[in-house]
Amino acid sequence: MRILHILTLAVHIMGVSATPAHQHGATGTIKTGDGVNLLYNQTGPRNGQQILFITGWRQAQVEWKKQAEYFASAGFRVTTFDMRGHGDSEEPEFGYRVSRFAADLNDVLNKLNLRNVTLVGHSMGCSVTWAWWDQYPESRHRASHLVLVDQTAVIAADPHWPAGQVEQLGTLFSPTAIYDLAADMANQLESLVRSMFTPSVSEADFQWVLAQNRKMTDAHSAALFVDHSFRDWRDVFPRITIPTLVIGGEVSVIPPAGIEWIAGQIPGAEKYIFSAAEKGSHFMFWENPTKFNSLVKNFITKK
Repeated sequence: MRILHILTLAVHIMGVSATPAHQHGATGTIKTGDGVNLLYNQTGPRNGQQILFITGWRQAQVEWKKQAEYFASAGFRVTTFDMRGHGDSEEPEFGYRVSRFAADLNDVLNKLNLRNVTLVGHSMGCSVTWAWWDQYPESRHRASHLVLVDQTAVIAADPHWPAGQVEQLGTLFSPTAIYDLAADMANQLESLVRSMFTPSVSEADFQWVLAQNRKMTDAHSAALFVDHSFRDWRDVFPRITIPTLVIGGEVSVIPPAGIEWIAGQIPGAEKYIFSAAEKGSHFMFWENPTKFNSLVKNFITKK
């Protein structure tokens, strides 16, 4: 089990412990309903408009640092957190399924009492958001906007689908390929993560992101990858009732056609596909933070 930040030694009656980081910031832990400690960070004015960033598979909250700095400086109250087994949160031996991660997200929203909050999910963070929307209708009032960054409706391709279905949805793997990748996670991780960036990303940046990925064990990440890959969210999209922005990338590992299809299923959703010139990789928020941040901010604040 990963040794947590010393803050986990403090116990709060509501399952939240925190210490001030600076005038407007806080770092602490949240205890989930099944007893797992998740590390979170908040920055920006306490009365600022709320925005919560949700990472993808194996990623850590520090990878949102270009967004946290920008939005805090713009007057937002920014919250990030490490999901179970990710980053510097506790890594238990259980719970590596998207439904459990949605329950963890619900704990974060409720224990930090986030209201009128924009949820920004990247990759599997979108799936966690969709699961949360589906499973916790009583908590939906907390969210004002959704920003869904580069995730397909379903990763696994059903071999019985009609012709053209794979291309329409932008699915990535056959069922066999998913299990093969999970079984060989230690050898596949580096090339998989590298495929998420354009060739122009610096080696230092890539190695830093890879190091964040390696904070999670291969066994736990493999279990989560399999569960995540076989989830099908198509019936959730028509039931999303708040303003939504769907973002993809022209040169991402996630085919843009699948992103456009999702945007067409969510009532009133907007979409934006980063071009190759705009460094439209799976990590466009890292490679082109200026464009990404302004796009999200304009979406949230427009009347």
